[in-house]
Amino acid sequence: MNAKRPLIHFWVPYPEKVAPSQRFRIELFLPLLKQEGYRYRLFSFLNKQAWDVLYKPGKRLLKAWGTLKGFLRRVHHLFLSVKADYVFIHREAAPVGPPVFEWLLAKVFKKKIIHEYDDAIWLPGGEKISGIKRWVKATWKIKYIIKWSHKVAAGNNFLCDYARQYNSSVFLIPTVVDTEHGHYVQRDQNEGNKIIIGWTGTHTTLHNLEVIEGVIPELKKEVDFNFLIISNKAPEWDFDFIYKQWELASEQEDLLKMHIGIMPLKQGPWFEGKCGFKLIQYLACGIPTIASPVGVNAQIVIHGENGFIASGKDEWRRYLKLLYSDPQLRSEMGKKGRRHIEDNYSLKSQKTNFLNLFTSK
Repeated sequence: MNAKRPLIHFWVPYPEKVAPSQRFRIELFLPLLKQEGYRYRLFSFLNKQAWDVLYKPGKRLLKAWGTLKGFLRRVHHLFLSVKADYVFIHREAAPVGPPVFEWLLAKVFKKKIIHEYDDAIWLPGGEKISGIKRWVKATWKIKYIIKWSHKVAAGNNFLCDYARQYNSSVFLIPTVVDTEHGHYVQRDQNEGNKIIIGWTGTHTTLHNLEVIEGVIPELKKEVDFNFLIISNKAPEWDFDFIYKQWELASEQEDLLKMHIGIMPLKQGPWFEGKCGFKLIQYLACGIPTIASPVGVNAQIVIHGENGFIASGKDEWRRYLKLLYSDPQLRSEMGKKGRRHIEDNYSLKSQKTNFLNLFTSK
């Protein structure tokens, strides 16, 4: 008889099917684990009610209550994890406070922790935050979680290099898409009455569009196109754009409205930690891209083959105009981009790497 597969407990921040990082770095692999005979359970810090108010203005009491309930849920998860062979922690056990749960899991319960992250979460953040918020988030704890972990999985080399300062068992696993059952429909560059340049992401990353501030409205004076933003919150801008509320059910359909996808990104260590997921989504759908030369972007976007790396506003304007005017180039780059994703950033390409996290070595 075959040996029983390990039991894995996934400790994640959010409910299922709501947060991109969790969906594509954890949840996408769960059917694969089941198919391979692994046993697992998923435990979220926030419940659905807490998630629903998390990014809404005000509602401080509800947010505080949701966070308190999250800590109580984690206490329950801690005792349930006595039976687990591995405890897989996405980012951190709790979004605020010191690493109490991680310490208990590693030092008291003697559990094999697999720590996974796709942002430079040991840094305060890409936007200005108050000293109080920085203190509450306790970002200093990340190096200790890494030290106490059996293995660490990170989304790019910058993140891996940080982890290797504290742990010798570090694995690079990029964010992936399911090119067989998820992101599989390809953009026909000859369809559509008007060219659409697009950006997708959460409201917390909208500020990166400041990198090309002025480029879009200036370009609109020269050529006729629509600028599409897909997010969970509309930006407050003066220039003309189309806003589409992000929805799981229409995620791919909305992406396929784009002829060109963009990822401007600011400079700095926090941004070096970004894993280029929107680029992976664009290219998986055969949409050529333009991106800033920051972090992993230049590995996902191969300059001149599946898109362009733009260093300044003049380059952004030039490459946008080039792709705008040449449907054949967009089509060729889209096809090459799709192959690049299938080979390097697909669920199939990373299957073995992910499963290897759950071996004793």
